[in-house]
Amino acid sequence: MSEDKAIVFVVDDDPSMRRSLESLLKSVGHDVRLFSSAPEFMQAARSDAPGCLILDVRLPGMSGLAFQQELTKAGVALPIIFITGHGDVPMTVRAMKAGAAEFLTKPFDDQVLLDAIHAAIERDRARRRDNASLATFRARYDELTERERQVMSHVVAGWVNKRIAAELGLSVVTVKVHRGQVMRKMQAKSVAELVRMADRLDMPRAE
Repeated sequence: MSEDKAIVFVVDDDPSMRRSLESLLKSVGHDVRLFSSAPEFMQAARSDAPGCLILDVRLPGMSGLAFQQELTKAGVALPIIFITGHGDVPMTVRAMKAGAAEFLTKPFDDQVLLDAIHAAIERDRARRRDNASLATFRARYDELTERERQVMSHVVAGWVNKRIAAELGLSVVTVKVHRGQVMRKMQAKSVAELVRMADRLDMPRAE
C-alpha cells in the first residue's frame, strides 16, 4: 500500500473543462491526470497511490454511469465524483447506489468540488488501510495449524476451554496451549480483538 501523494483522475471529453479542473486542482497542490474518454483512462498505467476519479456523466461512446459499472467489474475501486450539466434525481440515485462518492451538477462551486475530492481521497485511504489490515490478518490466519484454527473457531464463538476440550477430544491443558498459540500468531491482545479479526476474515465459527 502506498501512502504517497494522492492522484486526482479526470475523465471529461470537454477540453475546456479538463483545463479548468486541472488549473483548479493544481492550484491547491493536487497531482492531476487528465483523460478525454473512458478507454483512454482504462489503457493508461496507474500508480498504486490513493486518489479519486472525477467523471463526466455524458461521455462519447459510453456514459459515465456505464463506465462506473465497468470500473467495478474491473476491480478499480477509486471513489467517483460525478459531474454533469444534465443531472436529474434518478440519475443521481443510481450513481450513489452504485457507490459514487458525490454527484455535482454544473456549474458547481469550486470549494464544493474540493471538499468532495478531499472526502473521496480520505475514503480511498481508509479503504486501502482496511484492505492492508485484512491481508495482514489473513496471512496470520494462514500460519495457524488446522487444530489451532479449530480452537480459534470455538474461542471466537464464546466457548470456554473445558467445553472446547470435550468437543475436540483434547485435554484442557492442550486447549490452553493451542489457544495461547492462536493469540500469539494472530497477535491478538484479547479475545475481543480476536473476535474482530474473525469477523473481518469472515471465518466459520463453532455452533
